[in-house]
Amino acid sequence: MAKKAKKQQPGGTPATVVLTAAGAEYTVHSYDHDPSHPSYGEEAAEAMGVSPDRVFKTLVADVDGALTVAVVPVAGSLDLKALAAAVGGKRAAMADPVLAERTTGYVLGGISPLGQRKRLPTVLDASATAHATICVSAGRRGLEIELSPTVLADLTSATLSPIARA
Repeated sequence: MAKKAKKQQPGGTPATVVLTAAGAEYTVHSYDHDPSHPSYGEEAAEAMGVSPDRVFKTLVADVDGALTVAVVPVAGSLDLKALAAAVGGKRAAMADPVLAERTTGYVLGGISPLGQRKRLPTVLDASATAHATICVSAGRRGLEIELSPTVLADLTSATLSPIARA
């Protein structure tokens, strides 16, 4: 069931607040997070019964000294060279986890590409456009948002680029 709400939902996350304020259609999926699961993204896909190529993880990388968000399928991994090239950089490395949490306002395993404390350049893997909807973190572990990849790209001003490896 898609929501097209006009008011902020009580108890929402910054990500759902952004979607609601934009009048975007989205669905929230929640599940009981298992802290012992080895992969947040794979856990989400399994819990929701969604193919891992439709569930996307949000990663924060350092590209030439600037934090950048990469959104890639949980079924693959981030190609750091491709990410750097997508934003016109030369070198990329995963960001320090503490810095990623502090900058986005979210905890690891719950970083959403939407509603971050500081808006960062965002690159969405081009494979997202092969799906009518994809799932991304809603801003906390055990909570996912299902939405159109076009809506996600628009609201994050994302660049679409092939940045994932199978």
